[in-house]
Amino acid sequence: MPVEIERKFLVQGDRWRAGCTQIHEFRQGYLMSHEGAGATVRVRIFGDHAFLTIKGAKSPSRAEYEYPIPPADAEEILRSLCGDRLIEKRRHCVPHQGLIWSVDVFSGSLAGLILAEVELSHPEQPLALPSWVGPEVTADHRYRNSVLARSTTPPREKLKV
Repeated sequence: MPVEIERKFLVQGDRWRAGCTQIHEFRQGYLMSHEGAGATVRVRIFGDHAFLTIKGAKSPSRAEYEYPIPPADAEEILRSLCGDRLIEKRRHCVPHQGLIWSVDVFSGSLAGLILAEVELSHPEQPLALPSWVGPEVTADHRYRNSVLARSTTPPREKLKV
């Protein structure tokens, strides 16, 4: 079973920009988000590629199934089935100590929100944090993309500790 293990952080400042090696534009929408169970079904378009992704319950690791679909189908799904459950962001790839960090700069109603996430090979993998990484929000449901897709503004209230 394919598994995703990631940690997510707020970003402080813009020092990360100096290390950026690639930038990708993303548009993604959610067909289903079952927050109680943590399962989501999303459609994502970036560049000339499109994918249907099914993710299991959130924990340190979760099932993730991803399938390529025709970009024209993805456009139609985003337009006709996702409604206002959409996210637009620019992903910056930033290498740091052997890992690639994804720094997502959100646009639209989420403008101003910048999150960094990193995928790990196992939940206990040691992680050297870059200096520009702020508080961890991995467990804060407000920063899940499926929740952000329904938000009209970025989360601003104090983080739960």
